[in-house]
Amino acid sequence: MHGFRRFSLATTMFALLGTLWHPVCLAADEAIVARIEAMEAGFPVQVLGSRLMAHQALSAFYGANGYQPAWKSAELRRQLIDSVEQASHDGLNPADYHADILSGLALRPMSDFSEDLRADLDLLFSDAFLMLSSHMLVGKVNPQTVHAEWTANRRQRQMESVLKDALQRSDITGTLDSLRPADPAYRKLMAARQDLTRLLGQPWLPLALSPTIRPGDRDERLNEVRRRLSLLGELAESPATFSDPRDYDAELESAVMRFQARHGLEADGLIGKDTLTALNVIPVERLRHIDATLERWRWLPESLGDTYVLVNIAGFELKMVENGAEVLRKRVIVGQPFRQTPVFSDRIRYLVFNPTWTVPRTLMIQDQLPRILRDPNYLSRLNISVYRGWGADRERVDPLEVDWPSLNRNNFPYQLVQEPGPQNALGQIKFMFPNQYDVYLHDTPGRGLFSRAERSFSSGCIRVEQPFDLAERLLASAPDWSREKIDRVVSEAQPQTVVLPEPVPVHIQYWTSWVDNEGRLQFRNDLYNRDARLIDQLRGTAEGDTRYNTPVAGSGPAQDKL
Repeated sequence: MHGFRRFSLATTMFALLGTLWHPVCLAADEAIVARIEAMEAGFPVQVLGSRLMAHQALSAFYGANGYQPAWKSAELRRQLIDSVEQASHDGLNPADYHADILSGLALRPMSDFSEDLRADLDLLFSDAFLMLSSHMLVGKVNPQTVHAEWTANRRQRQMESVLKDALQRSDITGTLDSLRPADPAYRKLMAARQDLTRLLGQPWLPLALSPTIRPGDRDERLNEVRRRLSLLGELAESPATFSDPRDYDAELESAVMRFQARHGLEADGLIGKDTLTALNVIPVERLRHIDATLERWRWLPESLGDTYVLVNIAGFELKMVENGAEVLRKRVIVGQPFRQTPVFSDRIRYLVFNPTWTVPRTLMIQDQLPRILRDPNYLSRLNISVYRGWGADRERVDPLEVDWPSLNRNNFPYQLVQEPGPQNALGQIKFMFPNQYDVYLHDTPGRGLFSRAERSFSSGCIRVEQPFDLAERLLASAPDWSREKIDRVVSEAQPQTVVLPEPVPVHIQYWTSWVDNEGRLQFRNDLYNRDARLIDQLRGTAEGDTRYNTPVAGSGPAQDKL
Protein backbone atom coordinates (compact mmCIF):
# COMPACT_ATOMS: atom_id res chain seq x y z
CA MET A 1 0.00 0.00 0.00
CA HIS A 2 2.83 2.38 0.76
CA GLY A 3 4.19 1.85 -2.75
CA PHE A 4 0.81 2.78 -4.28
CA ARG A 5 0.51 5.84 -2.06
CA ARG A 6 3.96 7.12 -2.97
CA PHE A 7 3.30 6.58 -6.66
CA SER A 8 -0.06 8.36 -6.49
CA LEU A 9 1.72 11.45 -5.16
CA ALA A 10 4.24 11.17 -7.94
CA THR A 11 1.55 10.89 -10.57
CA THR A 12 -0.11 14.04 -9.26
CA MET A 13 3.17 15.92 -9.67
CA PHE A 14 3.61 14.53 -13.18
CA ALA A 15 0.11 15.65 -14.09
CA LEU A 16 0.91 19.19 -12.91
CA LEU A 17 4.12 19.14 -14.96
CA GLY A 18 2.23 17.90 -17.99
CA THR A 19 1.92 21.48 -19.22
CA LEU A 20 5.17 20.81 -21.10
CA TRP A 21 2.89 19.03 -23.56
CA HIS A 22 -0.42 20.74 -22.91
CA PRO A 23 -0.97 24.49 -22.67
CA VAL A 24 -3.90 23.80 -20.32
CA CYS A 25 -3.68 21.32 -17.44
CA LEU A 26 -5.97 18.38 -18.17
CA ALA A 27 -7.28 15.86 -15.68
CA ALA A 28 -5.40 12.59 -15.75
CA ASP A 29 -7.17 9.58 -17.20
CA GLU A 30 -7.76 7.60 -14.03
CA ALA A 31 -7.89 4.27 -15.86
CA ILE A 32 -4.42 4.92 -17.33
CA VAL A 33 -3.13 6.07 -13.92
CA ALA A 34 -4.39 2.86 -12.32
CA ARG A 35 -2.63 0.67 -14.86
CA ILE A 36 0.65 2.57 -14.64
CA GLU A 37 0.50 2.35 -10.83
CA ALA A 38 -0.06 -1.40 -11.09
CA MET A 39 2.98 -1.80 -13.34
CA GLU A 40 5.10 0.35 -11.04
CA ALA A 41 4.04 -1.85 -8.12
CA GLY A 42 5.27 -4.91 -9.98
CA PHE A 43 1.96 -6.38 -11.09
CA PRO A 44 1.74 -7.82 -14.63
CA VAL A 45 -0.73 -5.84 -16.73
CA GLN A 46 -2.49 -7.59 -19.59
CA VAL A 47 -4.78 -6.23 -22.28
CA LEU A 48 -7.15 -8.80 -23.77
CA GLY A 49 -4.65 -11.49 -22.82
CA SER A 50 -1.56 -9.71 -24.16
CA ARG A 51 0.99 -8.58 -21.59
CA LEU A 52 2.43 -5.05 -21.66
CA MET A 53 6.23 -5.22 -21.91
CA ALA A 54 7.74 -1.71 -21.92
CA HIS A 55 7.06 -0.95 -18.26
CA GLN A 56 9.62 1.79 -17.60
CA ALA A 57 9.13 3.49 -20.95
CA LEU A 58 5.33 3.42 -20.60
CA SER A 59 5.55 4.92 -17.14
CA ALA A 60 7.91 7.67 -18.29
CA PHE A 61 5.86 8.44 -21.41
CA TYR A 62 2.47 8.71 -19.72
CA GLY A 63 3.93 10.54 -16.75
CA ALA A 64 5.35 13.23 -19.01
CA ASN A 65 2.05 13.32 -20.92
CA GLY A 66 -0.06 13.96 -17.83
CA TYR A 67 -1.54 10.44 -18.08
CA GLN A 68 -3.61 11.47 -21.08
CA PRO A 69 -4.60 9.13 -23.93
CA ALA A 70 -2.11 9.35 -26.79
CA TRP A 71 -3.81 7.46 -29.63
CA LYS A 72 -7.02 9.37 -30.33
CA SER A 73 -6.11 9.73 -34.02
CA ALA A 74 -7.37 6.88 -36.21
CA GLU A 75 -4.74 7.78 -38.83
CA LEU A 76 -1.87 7.35 -36.37
CA ARG A 77 -3.33 4.05 -35.20
CA ARG A 78 -3.54 2.93 -38.82
CA GLN A 79 0.10 3.86 -39.39
CA LEU A 80 1.22 1.84 -36.39
CA ILE A 81 -0.88 -1.18 -37.36
CA ASP A 82 0.62 -1.12 -40.87
CA SER A 83 4.14 -0.90 -39.43
CA VAL A 84 3.49 -3.77 -37.04
CA GLU A 85 2.06 -5.96 -39.79
CA GLN A 86 5.16 -5.24 -41.92
CA ALA A 87 7.64 -6.02 -39.13
CA SER A 88 8.32 -9.38 -40.78
CA HIS A 89 10.06 -7.49 -43.60
CA ASP A 90 12.77 -6.77 -41.02
CA GLY A 91 12.82 -10.36 -39.84
CA LEU A 92 10.80 -9.47 -36.74
CA ASN A 93 7.63 -11.15 -35.47
CA PRO A 94 4.47 -8.97 -35.62
CA ALA A 95 3.04 -11.01 -32.74
CA ASP A 96 5.63 -9.39 -30.44
CA TYR A 97 3.83 -6.09 -31.01
CA HIS A 98 0.24 -7.18 -30.28
CA ALA A 99 -0.56 -7.51 -33.99
CA ASP A 100 -3.67 -9.67 -33.66
CA ILE A 101 -5.37 -7.45 -31.09
CA LEU A 102 -4.49 -4.17 -32.76
CA SER A 103 -5.61 -5.28 -36.19
CA GLY A 104 -8.87 -6.68 -34.88
CA LEU A 105 -10.05 -3.88 -32.60
CA ALA A 106 -8.11 -0.68 -32.78
CA LEU A 107 -9.55 0.85 -35.96
CA ARG A 108 -13.02 0.98 -34.50
CA PRO A 109 -13.96 4.37 -33.03
CA MET A 110 -12.70 4.65 -29.48
CA SER A 111 -16.22 5.70 -28.45
CA ASP A 112 -17.29 2.10 -29.10
CA PHE A 113 -15.36 0.97 -26.03
CA SER A 114 -15.72 1.43 -22.30
CA GLU A 115 -13.44 3.82 -20.45
CA ASP A 116 -11.34 0.94 -19.14
CA LEU A 117 -10.94 -0.67 -22.57
CA ARG A 118 -10.03 2.68 -24.11
CA ALA A 119 -7.22 2.99 -21.58
CA ASP A 120 -6.14 -0.58 -22.25
CA LEU A 121 -5.99 -0.03 -25.99
CA ASP A 122 -4.10 3.24 -25.62
CA LEU A 123 -1.47 1.52 -23.51
CA LEU A 124 -1.36 -1.37 -25.95
CA PHE A 125 -0.66 0.96 -28.87
CA SER A 126 2.08 2.72 -26.93
CA ASP A 127 3.59 -0.58 -25.86
CA ALA A 128 3.57 -1.84 -29.45
CA PHE A 129 5.34 1.30 -30.66
CA LEU A 130 7.92 1.24 -27.86
CA MET A 131 8.76 -2.42 -28.41
CA LEU A 132 8.92 -2.17 -32.21
CA SER A 133 10.93 1.05 -32.20
CA SER A 134 13.39 -0.42 -29.72
CA HIS A 135 13.85 -3.56 -31.82
CA MET A 136 14.31 -1.47 -34.97
CA LEU A 137 16.95 0.60 -33.21
CA VAL A 138 19.06 -1.98 -31.39
CA GLY A 139 17.64 -5.39 -32.23
CA LYS A 140 15.39 -7.79 -30.38
CA VAL A 141 18.16 -10.05 -29.04
CA ASN A 142 21.05 -9.12 -26.76
CA PRO A 143 24.08 -10.32 -28.79
CA GLN A 144 25.94 -11.59 -25.76
CA THR A 145 23.15 -14.04 -25.01
CA VAL A 146 23.98 -15.63 -28.38
CA HIS A 147 27.75 -15.69 -28.01
CA ALA A 148 29.99 -14.41 -25.25
CA GLU A 149 32.65 -13.11 -27.66
CA TRP A 150 30.37 -10.54 -29.22
CA THR A 151 30.73 -6.84 -28.54
CA ALA A 152 28.10 -4.65 -30.19
CA ASN A 153 28.14 -0.85 -30.22
CA ARG A 154 24.39 -0.55 -29.84
CA ARG A 155 22.60 2.74 -30.35
CA GLN A 156 20.85 4.30 -27.37
CA ARG A 157 17.81 6.55 -27.10
CA GLN A 158 15.02 7.15 -24.64
CA MET A 159 12.18 5.45 -26.44
CA GLU A 160 9.46 7.42 -24.65
CA SER A 161 10.93 10.58 -26.25
CA VAL A 162 10.90 8.86 -29.65
CA LEU A 163 7.19 8.09 -29.18
CA LYS A 164 6.44 11.64 -28.06
CA ASP A 165 8.14 13.09 -31.15
CA ALA A 166 6.39 10.66 -33.50
CA LEU A 167 2.97 11.63 -32.13
CA GLN A 168 3.73 15.34 -32.22
CA ARG A 169 4.80 15.10 -35.85
CA SER A 170 1.92 12.75 -36.71
CA ASP A 171 4.39 10.43 -38.42
CA ILE A 172 4.57 6.96 -36.95
CA THR A 173 5.66 5.35 -40.22
CA GLY A 174 8.52 7.75 -40.87
CA THR A 175 9.77 7.62 -37.30
CA LEU A 176 9.97 3.83 -37.28
CA ASP A 177 11.64 3.81 -40.68
CA SER A 178 14.28 6.27 -39.46
CA LEU A 179 15.26 3.85 -36.71
CA ARG A 180 16.28 1.13 -39.16
CA PRO A 181 19.98 0.89 -40.06
CA ALA A 182 20.63 3.55 -42.68
CA ASP A 183 23.16 1.53 -44.68
CA PRO A 184 21.80 0.59 -48.15
CA ALA A 185 22.95 -3.00 -47.54
CA TYR A 186 20.20 -3.41 -44.93
CA ARG A 187 17.48 -2.20 -47.30
CA LYS A 188 18.78 -4.45 -50.09
CA LEU A 189 18.62 -7.45 -47.81
CA MET A 190 15.07 -6.53 -46.78
CA ALA A 191 14.07 -6.42 -50.46
CA ALA A 192 15.77 -9.75 -51.14
CA ARG A 193 13.89 -11.24 -48.22
CA GLN A 194 10.58 -10.08 -49.67
CA ASP A 195 11.46 -11.59 -53.03
CA LEU A 196 12.35 -14.91 -51.44
CA THR A 197 8.98 -15.17 -49.67
CA ARG A 198 7.38 -16.00 -53.04
CA LEU A 199 8.94 -19.47 -52.72
CA LEU A 200 7.18 -20.28 -49.46
CA GLY A 201 4.83 -23.19 -49.98
CA GLN A 202 6.74 -24.53 -52.99
CA PRO A 203 7.47 -28.28 -52.77
CA TRP A 204 11.08 -28.82 -51.67
CA LEU A 205 11.59 -32.51 -50.93
CA PRO A 206 15.19 -33.61 -50.17
CA LEU A 207 17.39 -34.67 -53.06
CA ALA A 208 19.64 -37.68 -52.50
CA LEU A 209 23.19 -36.50 -51.75
CA SER A 210 24.94 -39.15 -53.83
CA PRO A 211 26.20 -40.04 -56.30
CA THR A 212 27.82 -36.89 -57.70
CA ILE A 213 26.31 -35.68 -60.98
CA ARG A 214 28.89 -34.60 -63.58
CA PRO A 215 28.42 -32.64 -66.81
CA GLY A 216 27.21 -35.02 -69.51
CA ASP A 217 25.55 -37.38 -67.02
CA ARG A 218 21.90 -38.37 -67.09
CA ASP A 219 20.21 -38.43 -63.67
CA GLU A 220 16.59 -38.48 -62.50
CA ARG A 221 17.36 -35.76 -59.92
CA LEU A 222 18.23 -33.22 -62.62
CA ASN A 223 14.61 -32.48 -63.41
CA GLU A 224 14.11 -31.23 -59.83
CA VAL A 225 17.48 -29.48 -59.86
CA ARG A 226 16.35 -27.53 -62.92
CA ARG A 227 13.08 -26.58 -61.27
CA ARG A 228 14.81 -25.25 -58.15
CA LEU A 229 17.46 -23.33 -60.05
CA SER A 230 14.70 -21.77 -62.15
CA LEU A 231 12.76 -20.73 -59.04
CA LEU A 232 15.96 -19.29 -57.55
CA GLY A 233 16.62 -17.22 -60.68
CA GLU A 234 19.73 -19.09 -61.80
CA LEU A 235 18.17 -20.74 -64.84
CA ALA A 236 15.85 -19.29 -67.48
CA GLU A 237 13.82 -22.43 -68.07
CA SER A 238 12.52 -23.12 -71.56
CA PRO A 239 11.42 -26.44 -73.03
CA ALA A 240 13.51 -25.75 -76.11
CA THR A 241 16.80 -25.42 -74.24
CA PHE A 242 17.35 -29.15 -73.67
CA SER A 243 16.43 -32.48 -75.23
CA ASP A 244 15.83 -34.31 -71.95
CA PRO A 245 15.46 -32.63 -68.54
CA ARG A 246 17.48 -35.49 -67.03
CA ASP A 247 20.56 -34.58 -69.10
CA TYR A 248 23.29 -32.45 -67.54
CA ASP A 249 23.88 -30.03 -70.40
CA ALA A 250 26.05 -26.90 -70.70
CA GLU A 251 23.24 -24.46 -69.86
CA LEU A 252 22.46 -26.28 -66.62
CA GLU A 253 26.16 -26.47 -65.78
CA SER A 254 26.45 -22.68 -66.01
CA ALA A 255 23.43 -22.27 -63.74
CA VAL A 256 24.90 -24.72 -61.22
CA MET A 257 28.19 -22.82 -61.17
CA ARG A 258 26.36 -19.55 -60.53
CA PHE A 259 24.46 -21.20 -57.67
CA GLN A 260 27.69 -22.60 -56.23
CA ALA A 261 29.39 -19.19 -56.36
CA ARG A 262 26.41 -17.55 -54.60
CA HIS A 263 26.66 -20.09 -51.80
CA GLY A 264 30.41 -19.96 -51.24
CA LEU A 265 31.05 -23.38 -52.80
CA GLU A 266 33.72 -24.43 -55.27
CA ALA A 267 32.22 -23.32 -58.60
CA ASP A 268 33.32 -26.51 -60.39
CA GLY A 269 29.97 -27.54 -61.92
CA LEU A 270 29.99 -30.87 -60.07
CA ILE A 271 26.67 -31.51 -58.33
CA GLY A 272 28.09 -33.25 -55.28
CA LYS A 273 27.20 -33.51 -51.62
CA ASP A 274 27.82 -29.84 -50.74
CA THR A 275 25.89 -28.50 -53.73
CA LEU A 276 22.98 -30.88 -53.16
CA THR A 277 22.94 -29.98 -49.46
CA ALA A 278 22.66 -26.30 -50.41
CA LEU A 279 19.90 -27.06 -52.91
CA ASN A 280 18.02 -28.95 -50.19
CA VAL A 281 17.80 -25.94 -47.85
CA ILE A 282 14.12 -25.02 -47.87
CA PRO A 283 13.16 -21.36 -48.53
CA VAL A 284 11.92 -20.74 -44.97
CA GLU A 285 15.36 -21.71 -43.64
CA ARG A 286 16.97 -19.24 -46.03
CA LEU A 287 14.59 -16.58 -44.74
CA ARG A 288 15.68 -17.30 -41.19
CA HIS A 289 19.34 -16.84 -42.11
CA ILE A 290 18.43 -13.48 -43.63
CA ASP A 291 16.54 -12.61 -40.45
CA ALA A 292 19.67 -13.37 -38.42
CA THR A 293 21.74 -11.04 -40.60
CA LEU A 294 19.16 -8.25 -40.39
CA GLU A 295 19.28 -8.55 -36.60
CA ARG A 296 23.07 -8.31 -36.60
CA TRP A 297 22.85 -5.15 -38.69
CA ARG A 298 20.73 -3.64 -35.92
CA TRP A 299 23.54 -4.32 -33.44
CA LEU A 300 25.97 -2.09 -35.35
CA PRO A 301 26.72 1.58 -34.60
CA GLU A 302 24.48 4.17 -36.19
CA SER A 303 27.33 5.12 -38.52
CA LEU A 304 30.08 2.78 -39.66
CA GLY A 305 32.23 5.82 -40.50
CA ASP A 306 33.01 7.78 -43.66
CA THR A 307 35.96 5.46 -44.19
CA TYR A 308 35.97 2.02 -42.64
CA VAL A 309 37.16 -1.57 -42.98
CA LEU A 310 34.60 -4.37 -42.66
CA VAL A 311 35.40 -8.05 -42.27
CA ASN A 312 32.69 -10.66 -42.78
CA ILE A 313 33.87 -13.76 -40.92
CA ALA A 314 31.32 -16.12 -42.47
CA GLY A 315 32.01 -14.70 -45.95
CA PHE A 316 35.83 -14.93 -45.56
CA GLU A 317 36.06 -11.42 -46.99
CA LEU A 318 37.33 -7.93 -46.17
CA LYS A 319 36.28 -4.71 -47.83
CA MET A 320 37.24 -1.09 -47.38
CA VAL A 321 34.73 1.70 -47.96
CA GLU A 322 35.46 5.39 -48.49
CA ASN A 323 32.60 7.90 -48.62
CA GLY A 324 30.07 5.20 -49.38
CA ALA A 325 32.08 3.60 -52.21
CA GLU A 326 33.86 0.28 -51.95
CA VAL A 327 37.53 0.83 -52.83
CA LEU A 328 39.04 -2.51 -51.83
CA ARG A 329 37.92 -6.13 -51.47
CA LYS A 330 40.16 -8.98 -50.31
CA ARG A 331 39.83 -12.59 -49.25
CA VAL A 332 40.65 -13.39 -45.64
CA ILE A 333 41.36 -16.41 -43.46
CA VAL A 334 39.53 -16.51 -40.12
CA GLY A 335 39.53 -18.56 -36.93
CA GLN A 336 38.82 -22.26 -36.82
CA PRO A 337 35.52 -23.33 -35.23
CA PHE A 338 37.32 -24.19 -31.98
CA ARG A 339 39.20 -20.84 -32.03
CA GLN A 340 36.53 -18.53 -33.31
CA THR A 341 37.15 -14.99 -34.48
CA PRO A 342 35.10 -12.68 -32.23
CA VAL A 343 32.72 -9.97 -33.42
CA PHE A 344 33.36 -6.37 -32.41
CA SER A 345 34.10 -2.88 -33.71
CA ASP A 346 37.26 -0.89 -33.07
CA ARG A 347 39.66 1.46 -34.88
CA ILE A 348 42.88 0.62 -36.72
CA ARG A 349 45.43 2.91 -35.09
CA TYR A 350 48.81 1.83 -36.46
CA LEU A 351 50.59 -0.58 -38.78
CA VAL A 352 53.73 -2.60 -38.08
CA PHE A 353 55.97 -3.54 -40.98
CA ASN A 354 58.23 -6.59 -40.54
CA PRO A 355 56.67 -7.44 -37.18
CA THR A 356 57.95 -9.83 -34.59
CA TRP A 357 55.46 -12.32 -33.21
CA THR A 358 55.30 -12.93 -29.49
CA VAL A 359 53.51 -16.26 -29.32
CA PRO A 360 50.47 -16.06 -27.00
CA ARG A 361 50.74 -18.27 -23.95
CA THR A 362 47.88 -20.58 -24.95
CA LEU A 363 49.47 -21.22 -28.34
CA MET A 364 52.91 -21.74 -26.78
CA ILE A 365 51.57 -24.57 -24.66
CA GLN A 366 48.95 -26.09 -26.94
CA ASP A 367 50.62 -25.67 -30.35
CA GLN A 368 54.29 -24.80 -30.11
CA LEU A 369 55.46 -27.10 -27.31
CA PRO A 370 54.29 -30.32 -29.06
CA ARG A 371 56.07 -29.20 -32.25
CA ILE A 372 59.27 -28.43 -30.38
CA LEU A 373 59.21 -31.87 -28.77
CA ARG A 374 58.68 -33.57 -32.14
CA ASP A 375 61.29 -31.53 -34.04
CA PRO A 376 64.49 -30.32 -32.29
CA ASN A 377 65.18 -27.95 -35.22
CA TYR A 378 61.72 -26.38 -35.17
CA LEU A 379 62.71 -23.17 -33.35
CA SER A 380 65.82 -22.45 -35.41
CA ARG A 381 64.09 -23.26 -38.69
CA LEU A 382 61.31 -20.78 -37.96
CA ASN A 383 63.65 -18.16 -36.46
CA ILE A 384 62.00 -18.28 -33.02
CA SER A 385 63.94 -16.93 -30.03
CA VAL A 386 63.41 -18.13 -26.45
CA TYR A 387 63.31 -15.70 -23.50
CA ARG A 388 63.05 -16.32 -19.78
CA GLY A 389 60.83 -13.81 -18.03
CA TRP A 390 58.94 -10.82 -19.38
CA GLY A 391 59.40 -7.12 -20.04
CA ALA A 392 62.69 -5.28 -19.81
CA ASP A 393 64.16 -7.92 -17.49
CA ARG A 394 63.64 -10.85 -19.82
CA GLU A 395 66.73 -12.88 -20.67
CA ARG A 396 67.43 -14.66 -23.93
CA VAL A 397 68.27 -18.32 -23.45
CA ASP A 398 69.69 -21.07 -25.62
CA PRO A 399 66.87 -23.46 -26.65
CA LEU A 400 69.28 -26.37 -26.20
CA GLU A 401 69.53 -25.56 -22.49
CA VAL A 402 65.75 -25.80 -21.93
CA ASP A 403 64.32 -29.04 -20.56
CA TRP A 404 61.33 -28.98 -22.92
CA PRO A 405 59.76 -32.32 -21.81
CA SER A 406 59.41 -30.98 -18.26
CA LEU A 407 57.31 -28.00 -19.33
CA ASN A 408 53.53 -27.86 -19.11
CA ARG A 409 50.65 -25.46 -18.52
CA ASN A 410 51.68 -24.87 -14.91
CA ASN A 411 55.39 -24.70 -15.63
CA PHE A 412 56.28 -22.56 -18.66
CA PRO A 413 58.48 -19.61 -17.60
CA TYR A 414 59.46 -18.70 -21.17
CA GLN A 415 58.42 -16.47 -24.03
CA LEU A 416 58.69 -17.50 -27.66
CA VAL A 417 59.33 -14.63 -30.07
CA GLN A 418 59.49 -15.14 -33.82
CA GLU A 419 61.80 -12.64 -35.46
CA PRO A 420 60.93 -10.78 -38.70
CA GLY A 421 61.37 -12.76 -41.87
CA PRO A 422 59.62 -14.78 -44.56
CA GLN A 423 58.59 -17.49 -42.06
CA ASN A 424 57.04 -15.11 -39.55
CA ALA A 425 53.46 -16.18 -38.76
CA LEU A 426 52.30 -12.56 -39.14
CA GLY A 427 53.94 -12.21 -42.52
CA GLN A 428 55.41 -8.80 -43.26
CA ILE A 429 52.73 -6.48 -41.87
CA LYS A 430 50.08 -6.34 -39.18
CA PHE A 431 47.23 -3.85 -38.71
CA MET A 432 46.72 -3.01 -35.05
CA PHE A 433 43.60 -2.08 -33.08
CA PRO A 434 44.39 -3.11 -29.47
CA ASN A 435 41.42 -4.98 -28.03
CA GLN A 436 40.46 -7.38 -25.26
CA TYR A 437 40.54 -10.36 -27.63
CA ASP A 438 44.12 -9.77 -28.88
CA VAL A 439 42.78 -10.07 -32.43
CA TYR A 440 44.06 -8.09 -35.41
CA LEU A 441 44.60 -8.20 -39.18
CA HIS A 442 47.90 -9.42 -40.58
CA ASP A 443 49.80 -10.91 -43.50
CA THR A 444 50.69 -14.61 -43.67
CA PRO A 445 53.42 -16.75 -45.25
CA GLY A 446 50.78 -19.39 -46.07
CA ARG A 447 49.23 -17.62 -49.04
CA GLY A 448 48.13 -20.82 -50.78
CA LEU A 449 45.20 -21.16 -48.40
CA PHE A 450 43.46 -18.13 -49.91
CA SER A 451 42.45 -20.24 -52.91
CA ARG A 452 40.19 -22.41 -50.74
CA ALA A 453 36.44 -21.72 -50.78
CA GLU A 454 36.14 -22.11 -47.00
CA ARG A 455 39.00 -20.40 -45.15
CA SER A 456 38.83 -21.06 -41.41
CA PHE A 457 42.43 -21.96 -40.56
CA SER A 458 43.67 -19.34 -38.08
CA SER A 459 43.66 -19.27 -34.28
CA GLY A 460 41.33 -16.26 -34.25
CA CYS A 461 43.19 -13.42 -35.97
CA ILE A 462 42.37 -12.44 -39.55
CA ARG A 463 44.91 -13.10 -42.30
CA VAL A 464 44.53 -10.74 -45.27
CA GLU A 465 45.30 -11.54 -48.89
CA GLN A 466 47.53 -8.92 -50.57
CA PRO A 467 47.74 -6.88 -47.36
CA PHE A 468 49.95 -4.15 -48.81
CA ASP A 469 47.05 -2.97 -50.97
CA LEU A 470 45.18 -2.35 -47.72
CA ALA A 471 48.22 -0.64 -46.20
CA GLU A 472 48.46 1.66 -49.21
CA ARG A 473 44.82 2.74 -48.84
CA LEU A 474 45.15 3.29 -45.11
CA LEU A 475 48.28 5.39 -45.58
CA ALA A 476 46.92 7.39 -48.53
CA SER A 477 46.48 10.49 -46.36
CA ALA A 478 49.79 10.07 -44.52
CA PRO A 479 52.54 12.42 -45.67
CA ASP A 480 55.45 10.89 -47.57
CA TRP A 481 53.96 7.40 -47.73
CA SER A 482 53.67 5.78 -51.17
CA ARG A 483 53.62 2.22 -52.44
CA GLU A 484 57.29 2.58 -53.32
CA LYS A 485 58.14 3.57 -49.76
CA ILE A 486 56.08 0.70 -48.36
CA ASP A 487 57.98 -1.75 -50.58
CA ARG A 488 61.31 -0.24 -49.51
CA VAL A 489 60.51 -0.47 -45.80
CA VAL A 490 59.42 -4.09 -46.18
CA SER A 491 62.61 -4.98 -48.04
CA GLU A 492 64.72 -3.66 -45.15
CA ALA A 493 63.32 -6.47 -42.94
CA GLN A 494 63.42 -4.31 -39.80
CA PRO A 495 60.35 -3.70 -37.61
CA GLN A 496 58.81 -0.28 -38.14
CA THR A 497 55.61 1.09 -36.60
CA VAL A 498 53.58 3.68 -38.51
CA VAL A 499 50.75 5.53 -36.75
CA LEU A 500 47.82 6.43 -39.00
CA PRO A 501 47.00 10.16 -39.27
CA GLU A 502 43.41 9.29 -38.31
CA PRO A 503 42.32 5.95 -36.82
CA VAL A 504 40.09 4.02 -39.24
CA PRO A 505 37.02 2.15 -37.90
CA VAL A 506 37.11 -1.61 -38.36
CA HIS A 507 33.99 -3.74 -37.99
CA ILE A 508 34.42 -7.50 -37.65
CA GLN A 509 31.03 -9.06 -38.36
CA TYR A 510 29.41 -12.44 -38.95
CA TRP A 511 26.92 -12.42 -41.83
CA THR A 512 25.73 -15.60 -43.54
CA SER A 513 23.64 -13.66 -46.07
CA TRP A 514 23.95 -10.38 -47.94
CA VAL A 515 23.28 -8.76 -51.34
CA ASP A 516 26.44 -8.22 -53.37
CA ASN A 517 27.37 -5.27 -55.60
CA GLU A 518 25.65 -6.93 -58.58
CA GLY A 519 22.39 -7.33 -56.65
CA ARG A 520 22.77 -11.08 -56.12
CA LEU A 521 21.66 -12.61 -52.84
CA GLN A 522 24.60 -14.44 -51.29
CA PHE A 523 24.53 -17.20 -48.66
CA ARG A 524 27.32 -18.82 -46.67
CA ASN A 525 27.56 -21.72 -44.27
CA ASP A 526 26.97 -20.98 -40.60
CA LEU A 527 30.63 -21.65 -39.86
CA TYR A 528 30.40 -21.22 -36.08
CA ASN A 529 26.78 -22.38 -35.67
CA ARG A 530 25.85 -18.88 -34.53
CA ASP A 531 22.75 -18.45 -36.69
CA ALA A 532 20.91 -21.33 -35.05
CA ARG A 533 21.13 -19.78 -31.57
CA LEU A 534 20.14 -16.35 -32.82
CA ILE A 535 17.21 -17.66 -34.88
CA ASP A 536 15.86 -19.49 -31.84
CA GLN A 537 15.83 -16.27 -29.85
CA LEU A 538 14.37 -14.20 -32.69
CA ARG A 539 11.49 -16.68 -32.97
CA GLY A 540 10.90 -16.64 -29.20
CA THR A 541 8.65 -14.23 -27.33
CA ALA A 542 10.03 -10.75 -26.75
CA GLU A 543 10.89 -10.05 -23.14
CA GLY A 544 12.18 -7.23 -21.01
CA ASP A 545 11.71 -3.51 -20.71
CA THR A 546 12.75 -1.28 -23.59
CA ARG A 547 13.35 2.11 -22.06
CA TYR A 548 17.13 1.82 -22.18
CA ASN A 549 18.75 -0.63 -24.52
CA THR A 550 22.36 -0.56 -23.49
CA PRO A 551 24.90 -3.18 -24.49
CA VAL A 552 26.17 -5.66 -21.97
CA ALA A 553 29.85 -4.96 -21.57
CA GLY A 554 32.15 -7.72 -22.75
CA SER A 555 33.20 -9.95 -19.92
CA GLY A 556 35.65 -12.79 -19.75
CA PRO A 557 39.37 -12.97 -20.44
CA ALA A 558 40.97 -11.94 -23.67
CA GLN A 559 41.84 -14.97 -25.74
CA ASP A 560 45.02 -15.71 -27.62
CA LYS A 561 44.33 -15.30 -31.32
CA LEU A 562 46.29 -15.62 -34.52
